[in-house]
Amino acid sequence: MAGVIAPTLQQMRLFEAVARHGSITRAAEEAHLSQPSVSMQVRSLEEKIGLPLTEQHGKSMHLTYAGEVVAAASRDILGRLGEMQAAIEDMHREVAGPLSIAVVSTAKYFLPQLLGDFKRRFPRVEPRLQIANRETLLVRIAANADDLYIMGQTPEEEAVVAEPFLENVIVFAARPDHPLVGQANIPLSRLAGEDIIHREPGSGTRQAVDKLCQSRGVTLATHMEFDDSEAIKQGVISGLGIAYLSLHALRLELVAGEIVVLDVEGFPLRRRWFAVHRRGKHLTNAAQGFLDFLKLEEGGKPLAPTLG
Repeated sequence: MAGVIAPTLQQMRLFEAVARHGSITRAAEEAHLSQPSVSMQVRSLEEKIGLPLTEQHGKSMHLTYAGEVVAAASRDILGRLGEMQAAIEDMHREVAGPLSIAVVSTAKYFLPQLLGDFKRRFPRVEPRLQIANRETLLVRIAANADDLYIMGQTPEEEAVVAEPFLENVIVFAARPDHPLVGQANIPLSRLAGEDIIHREPGSGTRQAVDKLCQSRGVTLATHMEFDDSEAIKQGVISGLGIAYLSLHALRLELVAGEIVVLDVEGFPLRRRWFAVHRRGKHLTNAAQGFLDFLKLEEGGKPLAPTLG
């Protein structure tokens, strides 16, 4: 037996209307078509099925058993298509679905808080957060692995769109008993003789500090290098040296009195955090919603301790 040729959506819509109304005339009126056009579509559908779908009893039209089966299947298929269309329309309107964000390690001190605020506002968003160093983020950007990237120094290697949102304040920090604590307007050149704990080469924070030092003709010796703010803070607290850090990373230690901000010439160094995505990338509603949230809701709000 030859296989049944699948009916078209138009044939299913028209036949479902015929079955629902029990009348070709009323189905034609609903579809804004002529009665002969609907009759022709029903006959074409019967030819595809290979069985009669309707039968006439006097002036009344009834469905055959095959007609009942086709009508039920048509209602089911058209209903599912309607659900699909409604779901897709919701996707176009609703801020929901997966959201992949990769951030440099210093951003871990404020980004989860912002993400939590956003999630409470849009509970159907499904965020995933990747924390890495700048070098890893550049690899992920090149691979287009995430929706958004949060960093303090925008990449020059890739064609990206960078949206500034939150202020990033960089300070020099020391333990409370360090000899420089309490001194006012410490010359940057004075730090050239100090044990400096640096961020890793390539770090956006290090690039910003190095650029300022170069403009002042100052070279800061490298006593130690760490690629994690927690390790740097522990080094400072342990008396291994002084370090430059974002205020975002120092909130708890400043409150606890374990670390003190030094008054250094040219500091605090004020920069911005950027939300970055590849140029030309189509942002999902979740990604665009979070980007708008960062720019409109949180831009300018202090999430770090203020300097008195």
